[in-house]
Amino acid sequence: MLVLPGFLSSDRTTMDIRRALARAGWRAYPWGLGVNLGAKRDTLKQLKKRIDEIYDGRPILLVGWSLGGMFAREFAHSHPEQVRAVVTLCSPFSGDFKTNTNIREWYERVAGHDVNEPPFKRGEGKPPVPTLAFWSRRDGIVAPSAARGRDHEIDHHVEIDTNHIGAVLWRPALAQIVHEIGAFLTRTEGRPPIAKRPSESNS
Repeated sequence: MLVLPGFLSSDRTTMDIRRALARAGWRAYPWGLGVNLGAKRDTLKQLKKRIDEIYDGRPILLVGWSLGGMFAREFAHSHPEQVRAVVTLCSPFSGDFKTNTNIREWYERVAGHDVNEPPFKRGEGKPPVPTLAFWSRRDGIVAPSAARGRDHEIDHHVEIDTNHIGAVLWRPALAQIVHEIGAFLTRTEGRPPIAKRPSESNS
């Protein structure tokens, strides 16, 4: 499993959720690419390099918070053979990118591009892998409908009762997320999702 941070965050921000996932038996790896400063021309190339480092022939579960979830979906479009499933945590992947968050102008200043014109080709529709979307009415940054997605954009969605950053920090939300990921994989794959093995959080 690889955990991707959101905009202007890093592996330090996702430490708590990686630890929660590790306690459940996952090997939860950090993305290792520093602070997420938005989409860059080489973002997917760098993500491919990171995934190749941990890929052992078995597809990898991608868990992405906020913008990290959008990167996870894009990677799954281009390299579905390496992806077990994509889990998005309060990620604004659906709807009008100009209005589905309240930090669009800030993002464009930092990332250096219009939200509708990323520096790489964007995949269309749902990635060709199982997708699970977590969303919150109390998000405060991402519109709930943008993180929930439409029925044709996801396989399943789950509401969590927390604000945007709580999706990776608040313990009750983390417990729910870990449980729902396991249940989702059991339904989609028809087998227990977590092979019990030595866990590591790679903080």
